[in-house]
Amino acid sequence: MLIHYFYIPPEVRRWLKEAWDIYRQKPVLVIALLGFSAGLPYLLVFTTLTAWLRDEGIERTTIGFFAWVGITYSVKVFWAPVVDRLRLPLLNRLGQRRSWILLGQCGIAAGLMLMSIAHPQNSLLLIALAALLVAFSAATQDVALDALRIESAADEQQGAMSAAYVFGYRLALLVTGAGALYLAEFTNWHITYLVMALLMVVGMLAILWADEPPHQSDAERMRNELLLVDDIMGRPMHLQQRPRWQRWLLSAVICPVLEFFQRNGRFALLILGFIALYRLSDITMGIMANPFYLDLGYSKPEIASVAKVFGFFLTIFGSVLCGVLVVKYGIFRPLLLGAVMVAVTNLLFATLAMVGDLGTPPLPALALVISADNLSGGIASTAFIAYLSSLANKNYTATQYALFSSLMTLPGKFISGFSGWVVDVAGYAEFFVLAAALGLPAIVLVLVLMRHHKREQQDSESIPEAP
Repeated sequence: MLIHYFYIPPEVRRWLKEAWDIYRQKPVLVIALLGFSAGLPYLLVFTTLTAWLRDEGIERTTIGFFAWVGITYSVKVFWAPVVDRLRLPLLNRLGQRRSWILLGQCGIAAGLMLMSIAHPQNSLLLIALAALLVAFSAATQDVALDALRIESAADEQQGAMSAAYVFGYRLALLVTGAGALYLAEFTNWHITYLVMALLMVVGMLAILWADEPPHQSDAERMRNELLLVDDIMGRPMHLQQRPRWQRWLLSAVICPVLEFFQRNGRFALLILGFIALYRLSDITMGIMANPFYLDLGYSKPEIASVAKVFGFFLTIFGSVLCGVLVVKYGIFRPLLLGAVMVAVTNLLFATLAMVGDLGTPPLPALALVISADNLSGGIASTAFIAYLSSLANKNYTATQYALFSSLMTLPGKFISGFSGWVVDVAGYAEFFVLAAALGLPAIVLVLVLMRHHKREQQDSESIPEAP
């Protein structure tokens, strides 16, 4: 063993033992496996699906419209309260969270199997409907999984839970990105999607192994929400006397929104606008990434090696680097850095497109642009997730986080539906310049948030302490 050949200081050994004790705990291992289950369907209805459609000769304009399937992820907030409160009759023995997660996993597997038996040339509608089923089921799984992750561990363990989830999710993206492209090259797309459907067994076994977390009692929840509503309205509302459906609507839908606006005041609208615009640039360009690589003349194994495998490690590096930057400089400077890097990276894609007009660029050129893209994506996404997590109130984490994550992707998913049309009309270079311009509002809003945060800190420091 390496430990016999290299000297390891006692402090490092103690840290490694503590890390081992944390990450070998059952809840952490379960979340890592469920993170794989959550990440598996994403690319299969997004960039990997666009590669399949382009490989089959489907027009780019049609491919662009498939981005709207991903809008399902962005509107999950509308049924998140149902997932949070409604008990499934047949699966209720598993518990509130586990039953909804298992139902979502079954829907994902069924949708992927339907996609595997369809052919884009004569069953494009079936593929679209099956992809919609996959996306809806995956979004449902995400709502329940976020709640399970937060409720399954104490606050001091949430860092380990998040790290395990991100690792499983990124590993799934590698499998459904590079793995799917390699498998499609040496077999075909139908076998590829069938294999991906079978991999959902990993998540199903994990949720059967998992323990249902404890929940707040209905009486305790109602008591806290009555205090919130009475405080906002300035008088007792006597909600116990109202019909049951009104109490449910208040508890599941209205209170999470009221609490957010009460805490942030009028500045809440600016925060929500920032959430909607921050990832607009990279989501818009993402739908055309694989068709762009293929149209430049790169083979699927080359794309898998550079864009997926190589990019995977750079994304992880960007995430780790961002974590250090957040600890050292706070959340807003990394947010600004990520926003600027994403916009600049799109300009690099535009340059690559102009070089591609003269012939297939050398592979190192693709590797350089992919490196910048994944590094900037790792920094931007990690900083943004940290920011969203800081916004959510722990009493309403599932619903509020669903609201934030839905708003985060909805504008980008909608606009990206026109990406294929823009490429067909104007070209790839012009499309990437436009995508870079879409990142400018996010940069401006980060600066506004930094200024507001600094003012709040100054105001809090100027308040004299009580004697």
